[in-house]
Amino acid sequence: MDIPRIFNITESAHRIHNPFTADKFATLGAALRLEPGARVLDLGSGSGEMLCTWARDHGVVGTGIDMSALFTEQAQRRAVALGVDDRVTFVHGDAAGHVSDEKVDVAACVGATWIAGGVAGTIALLARSLRPGGIILVGEPYWRQLPPTEAVAKGCLAHAIADFLTLPQLLASFGQLGYDVVEMVLANQDGWDRYEAAKWLTMRRWLEAHPDDELAGEVRAQLSTEPVRYATYTREYLGWGVFALMPRLDLRPI
Repeated sequence: MDIPRIFNITESAHRIHNPFTADKFATLGAALRLEPGARVLDLGSGSGEMLCTWARDHGVVGTGIDMSALFTEQAQRRAVALGVDDRVTFVHGDAAGHVSDEKVDVAACVGATWIAGGVAGTIALLARSLRPGGIILVGEPYWRQLPPTEAVAKGCLAHAIADFLTLPQLLASFGQLGYDVVEMVLANQDGWDRYEAAKWLTMRRWLEAHPDDELAGEVRAQLSTEPVRYATYTREYLGWGVFALMPRLDLRPI
């Protein structure tokens, strides 16, 4: 079980596998008012930066699950490096369908909503692990501005314009699912640059070390085209954020 190897290659030097930066995760942790001992479940935990830094800074405990063996190993090493390996556990496995044995205070899927067929399915999955009064975190792209054509949407690596909503539409969709949006932290262009541009040096170094690898041609093609594609499309049109949700209260007249 693993993610496609190309991602293990291009993001092997990443600590964060989305357009967030360390300061954005710090902002999010503070915004959620995390208490020591709060239990966090992170589906699609990548290299574990969110869980590890929150364990260090806020004293949370929790579990992360990710399909990448490489990223899971990196998360485990990061926990040791930060001295929080007694508080967080990282499991190499399929997060799709995973429900925690113990209810959690925060149930998160930050950038991997494909595990349950999209935003609605992922929120429903996370809700099964959530304690009453807990918070769901979803990381999701949105259109900063609507692409003028389907070709531009595809330049952003979407299949179609309909793949994503604008930010107001995305926020409204959470309400339609029965959730209050109680916080949000949005990536900025510096975060996008760190996520995307950091791949380019990784690809170049990998090509130098693996010129005869079966994926060398694919990596070479990406390195040749990704800087211009990213600057032309993704950087201009696509936003990304983490949204904190709580089930709406059923308020009845007294």
